[in-house]
Amino acid sequence: MTTGRRIDLRSDTVTQPDEKMRVAMSAAEVGDDVLDHDPTMRRLEEETAARLGMAAALWVPSGTMGNLIALFLHLRRGDRFLASAAAHVLEAELGSAAWLAGGMPHALPWTEGPGRVSVEDVRAFAGNSAPYYALTTRLLCLENTHNFAGGTVTPPDEHAKLVSAASEANLLVHLDGARLWNASVALGVPPAALTVGVDTVQVCLSKGLGAPVGSLVAGSKAFVTEARRVRKMLGGGVRQGGVLAAAGLLALERIEDLAQDHVNATTLALGLAELGWQVVRPQTNIVIAAVPDTGAALQSLDRVGVLATAVPGGVRFVTHRDVPAHDIAEALRRVTAASDPVPAA
Repeated sequence: MTTGRRIDLRSDTVTQPDEKMRVAMSAAEVGDDVLDHDPTMRRLEEETAARLGMAAALWVPSGTMGNLIALFLHLRRGDRFLASAAAHVLEAELGSAAWLAGGMPHALPWTEGPGRVSVEDVRAFAGNSAPYYALTTRLLCLENTHNFAGGTVTPPDEHAKLVSAASEANLLVHLDGARLWNASVALGVPPAALTVGVDTVQVCLSKGLGAPVGSLVAGSKAFVTEARRVRKMLGGGVRQGGVLAAAGLLALERIEDLAQDHVNATTLALGLAELGWQVVRPQTNIVIAAVPDTGAALQSLDRVGVLATAVPGGVRFVTHRDVPAHDIAEALRRVTAASDPVPAA
């Protein structure tokens, strides 16, 4: 039986704007972004581009749209693109990379560890010397942090080697950086250190930073000009977008707060391990526990008021700003007190 309020660890997307953010939204200077480029939206785009070390950026309603716009502009119909196994663009975007961008996906194995691909594999699948009727590989899609690998990070030196291998093979590079802020904080480097050499990058403001909606896709000025057209084609143009952009500007001021989420994730992982759960110590804010029966595990957690989500072979917990340290302790207490605790795999 659930006691007290539920502790929601399903995702860092469940965060809600606090009072300070709601006030900023209500006071935002606005204009018609489709006609005149909303002034607050412009500020957000310029600030984000500067943080990422990119020439320009474009606000989009979702990270999925940001990724899709990049792939749409990078790929010709039938081109192959490479991405790590279980990447978000492969597993959680409803096949839009193939359906709308026209790309043929190819999953690379986690040769270098969870969520991390090798330079050798990039080179092996990037060759374009095959007959005319064979697939042409045109793009490498990276993900940092890697969601379904448990929020694992790719450090700058490894990133540089992958980008270099792609460049040598004449591949474009798109970085799905939905949680790039987490990688930046975990590694203690500026976000721009993790975008070196990429053609485009997508970052999210509604994962852990408290904004209610919004991502940005960044690249060259020419790319963003075309991206704005594609966003409109996809129905993503907004009018008085400054109301949303104001939340995004405040979210950018809270990036360092993500460090606490990482601490809370480690506390949760260690606590679950002590209870017999099979978990790997997280690098950021995502904890994945291997369980023999995911459905039974989620039901058991739900009965004690702890919400999580299913991933292949396990359960995913995501810490965030709306679940403080004392709630993590309470979640562990509830799991401990459960009448039918979930066994490890």
